[in-house]
Amino acid sequence: MFEQTPFIIAELSGNHGQDFALAKQMIQAAADAGVDAIKLQTYTPDTMTLDIRHGEFVVSDLGGLWQGDNLYDLYGKAYTPWEWHKPLFELANSLGLVAFSSPFDASAVDFLESLDVPLYKIASFEMTDIPLIQAVAKTGKPIIMSTGMASFSEIEEAVAAIREIGDNPLTLLKCTSTYPANIADSNLKTMADLAQKTGCSVGLSDHTQGLAAAVAATALGATVIEKHFVLDRSAGGVDAAFSMEPDELTALVKACREAKSALGGIQYGGSEAEQASKKYRRSIYVRQDVPAGTVLTSEHLQIIRPAMGLEPKYWTQVLGKTLLQDASKGQPLAWDMLA
Repeated sequence: MFEQTPFIIAELSGNHGQDFALAKQMIQAAADAGVDAIKLQTYTPDTMTLDIRHGEFVVSDLGGLWQGDNLYDLYGKAYTPWEWHKPLFELANSLGLVAFSSPFDASAVDFLESLDVPLYKIASFEMTDIPLIQAVAKTGKPIIMSTGMASFSEIEEAVAAIREIGDNPLTLLKCTSTYPANIADSNLKTMADLAQKTGCSVGLSDHTQGLAAAVAATALGATVIEKHFVLDRSAGGVDAAFSMEPDELTALVKACREAKSALGGIQYGGSEAEQASKKYRRSIYVRQDVPAGTVLTSEHLQIIRPAMGLEPKYWTQVLGKTLLQDASKGQPLAWDMLA
């Protein structure tokens, strides 16, 4: 499904602050950081919620990033104008990035299809929106789906909803849907269980601060890493608190690539690069000048580096042997020297 793994996605989110020039700068910075893809979010305040100013339409999470915000206004600040999508996708493509989006309703799917996006992302909060999931599945394109706070039965329902429609390549992302997320809540071991139970490839949508979770996920087999980013956290942005700045994103890409490379394969006996180092193992050497005919004892021999003589495992076998020739200090011991 992806040319290389982990497939690293930079999430534009609403950190552009409704500034088109800034959005373009962010895409350039993401490309410079070495990510594989840029992802947008496709919605409007009206496709997300109702313009109601009280009750459950106001964020009430105590201590949360958006506590007290009215949902309609929050989405109004965070959404990416639809007329930006085409030029932003074109910019990303020109920089060698895959460009796609998370739709939040069927109208967004239709719009993204008009732009011929190559794949789709289902956000964690939309995992229970079966009509949306099936609208995406009907495109026949690959799907990445964040599991967030979903129970396993809800994940099964979402996967089944896709499979009822078609055989879209599907990747499930472990995701902690708090903003920012505590790294101790990552529970990355879930990825292997999720892969085993669903048969899907897995990855991580990471809302923690820093790169440790992403690197650990890569080491555990993540095929996708998604991370929010921002040009300057201090300048603000709806997701700035848990977003990476360009130098951090660069470090994350490098660390994940190195973690993947470090996995390698199953190998014993040392790599090809290690073979030359074997000469610095220990072996049996003559430790003093010894005349022919001497019965060898530990006074005549020593196990030292390098490894040009007999291996140390033969130590008890050579003790008591008779030396057939004169031997000098520092000479590696060989079988043809012994009787």
